Amino acid sequence: MSHQPERAATAAKAPQAIRQPLDARATGLMIGFCLVIGLQQVAIKSVAHAISPLAQIGIRSLIAVLVIAAIARFRGIALWVPEQFAPGLVIGVGYTLEFAFVALGLNYTYASHMSVFLYTAPVFAAIGLHLFVAGEQLGPRHWAGVVIAFAGLVIALAPSAHVSSRVLLGDGLGVAAGASWAGTTIALRTSSLSEAPPLRTIAYQLVVASVLLLPTAAALGDLGSIHMTALAWASLSFQSVIVSVAALLVWFWLLRRYLASRLGVFAFLSPIFGVGFGVILMGDPISLNFAFGGLAILAGLLLVNTRGRRRIVPRTPA
Repeated sequence: MSHQPERAATAAKAPQAIRQPLDARATGLMIGFCLVIGLQQVAIKSVAHAISPLAQIGIRSLIAVLVIAAIARFRGIALWVPEQFAPGLVIGVGYTLEFAFVALGLNYTYASHMSVFLYTAPVFAAIGLHLFVAGEQLGPRHWAGVVIAFAGLVIALAPSAHVSSRVLLGDGLGVAAGASWAGTTIALRTSSLSEAPPLRTIAYQLVVASVLLLPTAAALGDLGSIHMTALAWASLSFQSVIVSVAALLVWFWLLRRYLASRLGVFAFLSPIFGVGFGVILMGDPISLNFAFGGLAILAGLLLVNTRGRRRIVPRTPA
């Protein structure tokens, strides 16, 4: 008889370790983590001609969940707990919507734009958690961050002579992806999965994404038009193993050992790296309204993540 549930329960009852302030190792790992997360939009966009973004997300989710299942089996962690199927389905649908919007949006907008608009998620999540979760209320500083971020969003999305309607459509889908990510955060925070092992939470997200996105990609003809190149193999491997598995395991390792409030301050680095990679590697143009709006969004994000009366339970990053 398997002892996986008993071992998982024992791990859940273990006392929490005292979190430490950030040291040089944690700082280096967080910068590396943000680099990886910032690069993922460019990784998707760079091979969109060989394999559609939607197909990429579906395939990488399937590969990643197989890796997660192998790790969970090795560590004796039960992934499929019947009483958590319902919340698992909810967060899985939220995750799927997030990356479906990302995939669709990248057909129209730049990778650099997607990196910024996706990271409106913490601002949307802060508002939702303030409304629905006790102990997650925003202080004046955080509300100021919300206002600044939304003002930046309006500026960044404002039509201009240098931005086409196609780009604006993709930008809007990026905002929808950020809102979906926030919805997943709120659903996770208010369900029994908030105390579940991270591997289980990640597995539910990846399974639902692969089950929903792969048939959709097939129906749209995206799977039949795949043309795998060396760059496509490299990008898909990077997304599947590095982004969807390794980076998240590093993230949760850091959360178990260091203060979450200090780690959260690094969140603004991912969109900065994303914009940098988009400009350098993809030649993305930067309009004035996007530059000013993006800076305001990042400033608001930094304020929302600073310490104060509010306490946010860390979520799984995109």
